[in-house]
Amino acid sequence: MSPLLKLARSASIVPIVVACIALFILMIMTFADVILRSVFNSPIEAATELTRILMAVLVFSVLPIISVQNGHIAVDLTDGLFNRFRLSRLRDGLLNVFCGAILYWPVQRVWILAERARDYGDVTEYLAIPVFYVGWFITLTVAVSAIAMIINGLILLFAPNLLAEPTQ
Repeated sequence: MSPLLKLARSASIVPIVVACIALFILMIMTFADVILRSVFNSPIEAATELTRILMAVLVFSVLPIISVQNGHIAVDLTDGLFNRFRLSRLRDGLLNVFCGAILYWPVQRVWILAERARDYGDVTEYLAIPVFYVGWFITLTVAVSAIAMIINGLILLFAPNLLAEPTQ
């Protein structure tokens, strides 16, 4: 396996760790909020905005991994036909390249919205966290997803043996 592919596989651990940390914080915060609300009638005021931010971090941090590993929900109505004619790899490669290319539009739109929020000085209600940071994070992860999908599609089309699982 090429060193670049090894680096990419080991770097893919980072977004998973970020998602795990966000999920753990969400879990602890929700538990504390329920206890404080039920026992002391004093909920965590900023729980809603922290939940929104952490959910965005959770979902978009794993988007590149899910995209490259084909973890999206898929309907396999035509798989038998593509398998019969041995066109599955061609289909998957072209779809990865196409989907990665059309992710340019969401990247561009979210970037514009994040910059608008930065220009307006938009912040969250309780903690005054600048909203554009979340927009930048979403932009970055969707852009990484797009690049990863295009590279994955090109590898599927031209060098599928690179994606084979390493043998021990």
